[in-house]
Amino acid sequence: MGIKDIIKGKKEWKAHVARIKALPKDYQIVYKEIQKYLFKVGPVELSEGIDLLSGIADFFEEGVASGKGVLEVTGNDVAAFCDELIKDSKTYADIYQESVDKEVNKAIKKATDKTKK
Repeated sequence: MGIKDIIKGKKEWKAHVARIKALPKDYQIVYKEIQKYLFKVGPVELSEGIDLLSGIADFFEEGVASGKGVLEVTGNDVAAFCDELIKDSKTYADIYQESVDKEVNKAIKKATDKTKK
């Protein structure tokens, strides 16, 4: 990744943040919670994550334009809304589950190998 990519990324991020700050307060609050949630469990690919946040901003701007409150747009279960957004992305949770499964399988194999001898 070159310096131009980093600068371009920063400019895009600043423009994105400005879009969020222009939203009504209730939208901003829910957006921040979604962002926190996505950073914890969200897509592994950073570019996917940024595209996702940008898509949420589009979606929220449409909601504001149509005069809806934020929970009318996302539904009352914001975590379920987030899960739906990332269902096709490889997430940190997936990687964690895979590593746990691997460790469990290794431990079981080791234990059963010992009992076979």
